[in-house]
Amino acid sequence: QVQLVESGGGSVQPGGSLRLSCSVSRGKFSINDMGWYRQAPGNQRELVARITSSRSTNYADSVKGRFTISRDNAKNTVYLEMNNLRPEDTAVYYCNADLQWGKKFSSYWGQGTQVTVSS
Repeated sequence: QVQLVESGGGSVQPGGSLRLSCSVSRGKFSINDMGWYRQAPGNQRELVARITSSRSTNYADSVKGRFTISRDNAKNTVYLEMNNLRPEDTAVYYCNADLQWGKKFSSYWGQGTQVTVSS
């Protein structure tokens, strides 16, 4: 069974930094795009950043220049480096991975990790 395990959330003051990690369990599949999404109370889940298997990236405008997404294909892991955090970045952050078995595709989600930015 595929599992995405996230780590690295927590509480930080405005201007601080956090690094999120998400590891995909091993299996007979390839990993295509990976990404991070977030959901604040009362809001819909929104894209933060995505990265392709060839490491092309795209970011939400609100995080450009502050967040960096990267991946280690050998470790089936995607990272989100978050700098200069703001109170409006407070949310539950979810990892997402698009997996492929032959011609079959499925998308998986992590359990979510809380990020709180507050003074």
